Amino acid sequence: MKRSELNEMTLIELDVKLHDDMEALQNLRFQKSLQQLENPLQIKHIRKEIAQIKTVMHEFKLGVREEKGSK
Repeated sequence: MKRSELNEMTLIELDVKLHDDMEALQNLRFQKSLQQLENPLQIKHIRKEIAQIKTVMHEFKLGVREEKGSK
């Protein structure tokens, strides 16, 4: 997911996406431990996306960022 797409999402959508990515990361780690993971770089991409989502959510919490409809 691109950074610009994250900027368009609401706080609730970000929370759902974060939950989905955390589950995906856990599944990828299981696959890695069983040597069934085809592309190990997927773990890196998911971790990066989780960090980006957490950053945007933290910006909402600090008040740096506002939801689009609340202006």
